[in-house]
Amino acid sequence: MNNNRRSFIKKAAIGAAAFTILPRHVLGAMGGDKYIGPNDQLTRAIIGVGGIGTGPLHMTSDQTCRLVGVCDVDSNHLKNGVNMAKQKFNQQVKAYHDFRELIHDPNVDIVHIATPPHWHGIMAVEAARAGKDIFCEKPMTRTIGEGKRILQAVKGHGRIFRINTWFRFKDTFYGLGTETRPLKKLVDSGLLGWPLTVRISGATGFAWKFFWTGRDKLTPEPVPANLDYDMWLGPAPYKPYNAHRTHQTFRGYWDYDGGGLGDMGQHYIDPVQYILGKDNTFPIKVEVDAPQQHPDAIGIWRKIVFTYEDGCKIILEGEGFESPGKVPYIEGPNGKVYKGFECTIPNVMEKIAAMPDPEIRNTDFLECVRTRQQFALDEDKSYHSCTIVNMGVCALRLNRTLHFDPKTQLFINDDAANRLIDQPMRGSWGRYM
Repeated sequence: MNNNRRSFIKKAAIGAAAFTILPRHVLGAMGGDKYIGPNDQLTRAIIGVGGIGTGPLHMTSDQTCRLVGVCDVDSNHLKNGVNMAKQKFNQQVKAYHDFRELIHDPNVDIVHIATPPHWHGIMAVEAARAGKDIFCEKPMTRTIGEGKRILQAVKGHGRIFRINTWFRFKDTFYGLGTETRPLKKLVDSGLLGWPLTVRISGATGFAWKFFWTGRDKLTPEPVPANLDYDMWLGPAPYKPYNAHRTHQTFRGYWDYDGGGLGDMGQHYIDPVQYILGKDNTFPIKVEVDAPQQHPDAIGIWRKIVFTYEDGCKIILEGEGFESPGKVPYIEGPNGKVYKGFECTIPNVMEKIAAMPDPEIRNTDFLECVRTRQQFALDEDKSYHSCTIVNMGVCALRLNRTLHFDPKTQLFINDDAANRLIDQPMRGSWGRYM
């Protein structure tokens, strides 16, 4: 971005109180600047560089999209993020302590959100309002209500949104041994019959993520000098600092995430929504088989069952759940599909070969930003699959079956469950939502 362009944006922001900071491609469409072309360089910045934010999907920089900033409330993480950019790309990036400064920097086009999930809603909504496009880590949000707010903000401000799960597009599921395309074609063919049951179990299940549990009766510890703990908590309820609540083990506490289900649920459920053709709806019931959960620290669960109105089911099998014999991934009245696309229907590959391929959607996020096309896994699909994850979280916390109305997106006759949809935020953070 040249000096004249920066000067224009800054003067416009000062001159109009209601002005929303807009990136270059939007200004171009409005006639205020050159429309971003195929050879123009986009810019990105990362919020959260203590874990996955330093991975290859976020910590990238090249001629198409240059990394210009990193943000973290842990000064050690922040220093490491700056040094990593210098070592990998020979670039000096700007360091931010407060995410709001990064979001409102006119030199940033795309905001990468790689923080704990209790921050995703506020940051994504604020980024959308500031005219930024958004690459968000999973889960999309920690609560159903925060997902609604992101959906409204992204659509209302015309932003491009991407969630970081990719199994509906490419790569095999964890342990399943096949991509989604042949599964989608088989389901669409009707050969399996209807309704279908999808079982995520064994090698494709959640057991390997069950170290994401919390500890009760944590002893308060001194806050390290490098960590702004109050800012790390942000909208979450205040709890005395203990190292196990933060950084690599935060997922074990309801205030910040949903344990193994929150961490991995959207990876598994989003492709199932796609395969079953249910991207625009939700299950109507969720049942849990789990010990009573602690009000703060997340525990294990054995099984979660989601049921749709037409009878289709998603069954998640967790720690300690042993299914007898060989377990099908998809099962219908007329056939079953196992790991590696082993199917009980004779000559299944030949039968589905004549079927049309699934619709091709744009999976190039940067191209979507440039052309203003929706990304293949956009805010709508992300919200639907994340809502299913959070339905499961609500059922686990309350340890009972919940019934859900897909139209109102509320639990039926359950005030306690509905209070978990929109949870209060600490201090003044609620004003951002």
